[in-house]
Amino acid sequence: MPVSSAAPAPHASARRWTVLAVVSLAQLMVVLDGSVVNIALPDAQADLGTSDVARQWIVTAYGLAFGGLLLVGGRFSDRFGRRRMFLVGLIGFAVASGLGGLAADTTMLIVARALQGVFAALLAPAVLSVLTLTFPGGRDRATAFGVFSAVAAGGGAVGLLLGGMLTEWVSWRWTLLVNVVIAIPVAVAARAVVPRHEVGEDKPRIDLVGAVLATGGLVALVYGFTSAELDGWTAPLTLGLFAAAVLLMVAFVVLESRVRHPLLPLRVVADRNRGGAYLATGLAIMAMFGQFLLLTYYFQLVLGYTPIQAGLAFIPLTGSLVVGSTQIGARLVTRVAPRYVMAAGYLVAALGFATFLLLGTDSSYWAVLPGSMMLGLGTGTAGVAATSLGTSAVAAEDAGVASAMLNTSQQLGGAIGTALLATVAASVTAGSTVGDPLEATMQGYLVAFGVAAGLMVGAAALAMVLVDARPERHTMDAEPSATLAH
Repeated sequence: MPVSSAAPAPHASARRWTVLAVVSLAQLMVVLDGSVVNIALPDAQADLGTSDVARQWIVTAYGLAFGGLLLVGGRFSDRFGRRRMFLVGLIGFAVASGLGGLAADTTMLIVARALQGVFAALLAPAVLSVLTLTFPGGRDRATAFGVFSAVAAGGGAVGLLLGGMLTEWVSWRWTLLVNVVIAIPVAVAARAVVPRHEVGEDKPRIDLVGAVLATGGLVALVYGFTSAELDGWTAPLTLGLFAAAVLLMVAFVVLESRVRHPLLPLRVVADRNRGGAYLATGLAIMAMFGQFLLLTYYFQLVLGYTPIQAGLAFIPLTGSLVVGSTQIGARLVTRVAPRYVMAAGYLVAALGFATFLLLGTDSSYWAVLPGSMMLGLGTGTAGVAATSLGTSAVAAEDAGVASAMLNTSQQLGGAIGTALLATVAASVTAGSTVGDPLEATMQGYLVAFGVAAGLMVGAAALAMVLVDARPERHTMDAEPSATLAH
């Protein structure tokens, strides 16, 4: 049944902000791992004697396990309890990170990264569903989702900086071991403050066939885009993976419409506001994650920045994300319809990408700064409304799977965006008639930035067409007391 409302006691209200801090740190740990290891890869490869093919699997293993198992992780959260899955995912992620940081060879590192992805798929939906049930509505919900959106969107940029610092000053191994340092105090705090969210006696069963189809389809899709980046869009492996993904996902949708206990109840995605949020978020994340890769290459390969300098260059973007999420987006969603908040934010981000079209091989950092800040402000503002909508008006028993769907759109968006923009840049560079290799590379980046701007415009259009929710009014925040047990 839907989450019930009741005015919270003062101590319960104070506890909610501690819960926000705990789940935000857990989310930061998961998001960081998508980028913090990337900068460390050259050092890890040299230390372990890893081949170029195996090096790619250090990244791919995490993405495949994480993206492929998210829906299963979301339903586990609904079935076995959000707090329990939060702790299992958090501790498992820390153990896997420790194994990776102590890896004696490449195989051990790849296995550890895959295990990180498995436990991240348990942790991420639990994090967002705990937040959703802890802040069911009103002004406090907007503030909480503003903070969460800033962490989710800015974590990738923070990971680039942290990865550069740890790799250059300590060791590549600490890009993984740092998760253990974060996870231990978070786990201790979580046991004390995160409530048990009960789902009632009629707990949803796990749709095993649906789990196999969904996991297989998502893994094939993510791997397909990884293959496209490495081997090309028309390679037999790429086309075969895409075909398998389509067949498996079609079979999954047909199954979910017929079984009594679906892994993904279609009512979760059929709602136009939640569906619009998932689609718009996916397009925006495609642009943003592709941008992280392209700007990192631009800073290091074209402008000659060191890894730490490249990481520092993302600080204004990250700071703008925080401002956009916590100060602009969190205030607007209580006053302005979400469709306008999302569309305006995505268009500002698109304008930021458009300014990158003026960059050259001899541009200064000051030419990058305005666009970076517009990207941060725009995506931060839009992200609050999109994240809140993606988990809004959902029954308590579906909170985990709704959270998983939002995470899935982000994971797929990141995988697709990175492969798409990298492939566009490489194709333009390869076909360039410019004699200077650096100028040819720059041409590829510029076209890819233009594609990213188009993706942001597409996200704005989806928000305007599909989303019709009203603003979240300044109502008394309610804690779902009927579903909480401390």
